[in-house]
Parts: sequence; structure tokens; C-alpha cells
Amino acid sequence: MKTSTHHIAIWKWFTFIVILCSHSLWAQSTDIFRLEYLNIPENDSGVKTQRYKALLNFPIQLNDNKDYLVTGAEYNRFDMGYSADLPFDKKEMIRFHVIDFNLGLIKKWNEDWNFVAILTPRLASNLLNGVLQDDFFMNGSVAFWKEKPKADKPFRVVLGLTYNSTTGIPVPLPLIHYYKKFHPDWSFIAGVPKSNLKYHFDKKHSLELALFLDGYFLNLQNDIVLDNGLAASRISFNTLVGSLGYQYSISKSMSFFAIVGSSVYQEGKLRNKDRGEVYLFNNDANFYIRTGFKIGIF
Repeated sequence: MKTSTHHIAIWKWFTFIVILCSHSLWAQSTDIFRLEYLNIPENDSGVKTQRYKALLNFPIQLNDNKDYLVTGAEYNRFDMGYSADLPFDKKEMIRFHVIDFNLGLIKKWNEDWNFVAILTPRLASNLLNGVLQDDFFMNGSVAFWKEKPKADKPFRVVLGLTYNSTTGIPVPLPLIHYYKKFHPDWSFIAGVPKSNLKYHFDKKHSLELALFLDGYFLNLQNDIVLDNGLAASRISFNTLVGSLGYQYSISKSMSFFAIVGSSVYQEGKLRNKDRGEVYLFNNDANFYIRTGFKIGIF
């Protein structure tokens, strides 16, 4: 396989849209490789979380027409702790694993637009009894991408639809993302799951104010039965985080980063098989600390 600037563009299109469309691991990235650590310290609900992430994506050229098959994978491990007394056995809720396998097709639609289609099988579970059928979820997305990186004020637009089986909404959802560098030192992103305002000191140092969504949706292999007779077979956590981030760039594509923030809103819930709420175990604000290394595009 040839290594070229066009391969870099392919990584950019695919990895950006894959992470942008992950509505049960709320994150946003444009990486071909990433190692990351997240620490959410204990809050007033007595809940704390640590997450370890590893990601890798790479393209395979199919023909001379610049069509590509792109494959990749991402792994997340969650380690959780509970100091509060809960009305059930917490052993089902200590460690969770999420593994995504990404398979995508990229085509040049015309001179301005690129078309991307992605299928993402996901395994998300505590894996206490090996791998079971209920541990698997299926996600998919289609999108059009337009970008003018060499314009006087560079911009990027992504428009599409995404379906995620873990959101509980049985229809495709709109996917919209807009980026613009409106000044040599300033840029912004408007979209979901992340919006930001970034100041670029120089080519190596930048600061970012951001508002973004994070969270998870996972299978509990053994139902948790409460005293009222309700049974939980899923666990979900969703949070809206306001943060300040710093990035040090070793090169144009390699960098270290650190993010410190606090949740504006969050909910951790046990759910039944129909995604109905069974028990709310976490609804208090947390600090949010994330750091890591990445090889990215933007």
C-alpha cells in the first residue's frame, strides 16, 4: 500500500466521521492512533470512573479512482467505584469493556464533496460470563464531506445521517458539523457531540474552551434485581462537560493533550431491556480530567 498525502486525507474523512457518529461513547476526534486516560473523581453520589482508550484506523486503496476501504478498531475499558450504599449488589458494575470494529467505504463524489459510509459493530458489556449475544450492538452512518483547508478562512462541513442502536431512538438521526478558522489565531467548531473555541499561540501550543457530550451504554450480563422487583439489564451514563484544554504539538500530526473540566449535567442509570429507567444512581456533578497522546489530522 502506498503512503501519500491522499492516504492522509482518507484517514481524515473516515476517522472523523466514525468518532463523530459514536452516540454511546460521546467523543469527537480525527485520529489514526490515540492513547487516552480519563479520570472522573468521586462526587456527592459516591461514584467515580476511570477510562482507558486505544484507537487505530487505516485505509486500503481499492482502485485508481481513489475509492478506499477503511478498517479500524477502538477499545475502551471503564473501571468504576461506588462508596454510597446502593440497594443491590454492585459487583455487576465494577468493570466494563467496549470494542468497536469500523468498516467504511470512501468515494470521491465530485470536486467538492466526498461520500462516506460506515458500519460499526460494537461489543459493550461487563463480560463476566464471556461474550453473549446481548453484548453486541450495531451502528451505521452515511455522510457527505466538504472541506476547503487552503482558503483564506479554512472551513469544513459534514452533513449526513447516523443510526445507533444504543440511543433508544429507532430512526436515523441528523449529523451536522461545521468548523471554521476565522482568524490566523482563532478557530471554532459548532456541532454535536462537541463545540469549541480554540486559540492557537503558535504551531506547537493551543488552548481550547469546549462543551461536549461523553458517556456510555452497556450490557449487564446478569440482571440486577431491586427490592421492588424491577430488573436492570443495561447501564447508561450521559454527561455534558464544560472544559479547558491544552495541546502541545510535537509535529503537525502528533501531539499530547490535557483537558480539565466539570460536568454541567449528568445522569447514570440502570435500565431494563427496553431501555426504560429502573434506578438513578448518579446525578451529581463531577470534575473531569482527560489526558493522552494522539496521531491525528487536525
